[in-house]
Amino acid sequence: MAGRGKTLNSGKKAVSRSSKAGLQFPVGRIARFLKAGKYSQRVGAGAPVYLAAVLEYLAAEVLELAGNAARDNKKTRIVPRHIQLAVRNDDELTKLLGSVTIANGGVMPNIHNSLLPKKAGVKASAVAEDES
Repeated sequence: MAGRGKTLNSGKKAVSRSSKAGLQFPVGRIARFLKAGKYSQRVGAGAPVYLAAVLEYLAAEVLELAGNAARDNKKTRIVPRHIQLAVRNDDELTKLLGSVTIANGGVMPNIHNSLLPKKAGVKASAVAEDES
């Protein structure tokens, strides 16, 4: 019976590759996508595990920052606006997702310095010193 694959009554409970690796993201599904995508002729056993771990880490990082943004806005549900605020306030995530548009994310709150009202005391003394 060598080479026949799994038998029905092997007695062992199936253990997923995700649980073996201690991950939440699906290692088997990522392996299937890597094979179907024809990125290379062959896909090693460690590649989908590594990719799942990286994707899970990135998702956890974004969700943690978005959760903080939601809590700052006194909300209990993360919406795209919170993801936008989380990504754009983090330098490394901004670099990674710089050209990405988040639907319903809005823009970062920003008022240009030239549009702010002038401070009377500070500006007047600075102008007087420049003229003399």
